[in-house]
Amino acid sequence: MTTNADIIRAHYAASDAGDLEGMLAPLAPDVQWREADGFPAAGLYIGPEAVKQNVFLRLAGEYDDYRLTVDEVLDAGDAVVGVGTYTGTFTATGKAFRARVAHLWRLQDGVVTHFEQITDTLPVDQARH
Repeated sequence: MTTNADIIRAHYAASDAGDLEGMLAPLAPDVQWREADGFPAAGLYIGPEAVKQNVFLRLAGEYDDYRLTVDEVLDAGDAVVGVGTYTGTFTATGKAFRARVAHLWRLQDGVVTHFEQITDTLPVDQARH
C-alpha cells in the first residue's frame, strides 16, 4: 500500500531526476501552494499550472544548479513533512547559497491539497544581491 509519505518521496525523486511532470503529478487541480514570504517565488499559488510557472520554472530560470537535498520525510498520516537543504547559485550575481527548509504537505485521498514552505530566506536573499 502506498502511503502519503511514499507519494511525497516520489515527488522528491522526480525533482532529483528533473522530471517536472512527475513533480506535478500528485497535486490536486485546486492545490494551494504557499512559498515563504521573503523567498524569490513568495506567494500563494492555486493549481498545478500556477505552481509550475511561478515556482518551478521561475527558480530554474533564475538559478544555476538549484537543488533540494531531502534529509528526512516525516509521516504524520494526512500530513507529511520534508526536511532538507536548498542550494544553488543565483545566475545574475554568481553568488551561491545554502538554506535549510521544511515542507509541510497535506494530502487527502492520496492527492496533495496543500503545501507550505518554511525556509531561511536570508541566505537566498543575500545571493541575489
